[in-house]
Amino acid sequence: MNSPTALLPARKKYRNLAQGVVEELSARIRRSEFNPGDKLPPEAAIMEEYGVSRTVVREAISQLQASGLVQTRHGIGTFVLEPPATTLGIGTDSVVTVRDVLAILELRISMETEAAWLAASRRTDEQVARMGEALNEMQRALVNGHTSVEADVRFHQLIAEATDNRYFVELLGQLGSAIIPRARLNTPGFGEDKPADYLERVNREHEDIYKAILRRDPEAARAAMRTHLSNSRERLREAQQRLQERPAG
Repeated sequence: MNSPTALLPARKKYRNLAQGVVEELSARIRRSEFNPGDKLPPEAAIMEEYGVSRTVVREAISQLQASGLVQTRHGIGTFVLEPPATTLGIGTDSVVTVRDVLAILELRISMETEAAWLAASRRTDEQVARMGEALNEMQRALVNGHTSVEADVRFHQLIAEATDNRYFVELLGQLGSAIIPRARLNTPGFGEDKPADYLERVNREHEDIYKAILRRDPEAARAAMRTHLSNSRERLREAQQRLQERPAG
């Protein structure tokens, strides 16, 4: 039989086995593998999946309950709860103008540059593989002339997840597709470049971030993310200026 730690993903050392199970189940809830109202697998299944004892599973479930992620109904099972209401007043409904998106980009420059630094330090092989899959999906969309907003959002969310800090994940999750300027404003549509050229540059910037995280280079990851988001901000400012300078009618 495998040792208790053999089935937990290789990453930084957990304080204890229960912490490892908590982090893995929390990540699966954030990825919507378990949705609100879903029942978690029974104790025996979690024990087998992660190679831990019943005591460890019960401690992990207790911690998940304390954090408000799940609720145990005795004799029935443990169920995923609805996520807590937004507490920072940020959501897609409030991001409607160019000025709003520019403000969000300023926030993201502050937050996601550090997230990239942490992701390069803490990411797992599985997480970086999923980032690569999102990149490939963006490239396929470009080749086929499709938008890639969903894959773009997922790429940034995976970086937040790789920080191993749930608050990065929660804040980015509140923003949803509002983190992608073209999702809110169709920025390629009012820029000078063809949409394909615009997306080609964006994809190259994503690739620079990915490569730095892949080789576990925190400083390069931070710099690549800052370049990407700063470029996004400048592209949007320039597009806004061109619109303002167009003659009416």
